[in-house]
Amino acid sequence: MEQWMSFIQEIGFPIFVSFYLLHRLEQKLVAIHDVLLELKI
Repeated sequence: MEQWMSFIQEIGFPIFVSFYLLHRLEQKLVAIHDVLLELKI
């Protein structure tokens, strides 16, 4: 059981950080997309 807890702690944190950064990147990409659509008009 301790091996599983150690594995989850080691792998879970990087996964959480990755999802957080992807979420922030998605927001920036949406903003860029909106600006490009405004420039197109």
